[in-house]
Amino acid sequence: MSETSALVILIAAIFTNNILLTNFLGMCSFIACSGQIRTAVGLGTAVTFVMTATTILNFAIYHFILIPLGLDHLTFIVFIAVIAAFVQFVEMFVERFSPKLYFALGIFLPLITVNCAILGASLFMVIRNYTFVQSAGFGFGAGLGWAVAIILMAGLRQKMAYSNIPQPFQGVPIAMIVTCVLAMAFMGFAGMVSIQ
Repeated sequence: MSETSALVILIAAIFTNNILLTNFLGMCSFIACSGQIRTAVGLGTAVTFVMTATTILNFAIYHFILIPLGLDHLTFIVFIAVIAAFVQFVEMFVERFSPKLYFALGIFLPLITVNCAILGASLFMVIRNYTFVQSAGFGFGAGLGWAVAIILMAGLRQKMAYSNIPQPFQGVPIAMIVTCVLAMAFMGFAGMVSIQ
């Protein structure tokens, strides 16, 4: 079991081991929803909330149900079911209390269910053999890291709308180039903390 503190894991998950910019998980919704800062903040908040909650729930289910019953071979299916149920709850909540955000996110809110970053956080928690507190810190940090990345990207894309970008690079190509530059910028934090 890792002896790294939950605070170190949280900071590393945001900066040095950013789940999006280091592992490139969750790229589809990142590219698709990073056009406006408001949408990026909403989706980043939803992903952070879902990632934190599902990592905690999946920790409990894995360690207190699947392992004792010898059903750890069902880990993927159970984790995906927990994520899908939780995203459905978040979708109903957002629709009820923020219809504008619900319509701004459109089809991408239900697609959080298949956002591989959320499943990746739960699987990393199992692979790295984190404790409950470490898992909660990692889930929250990974969600915050994903949110920071999409909000930064949304700000940059809004500024690029006023730039003279050559025709072949407009749209997704320039978004991918900027994502690579963001990933390299986050590599500058690599000496701070690291988790495995």
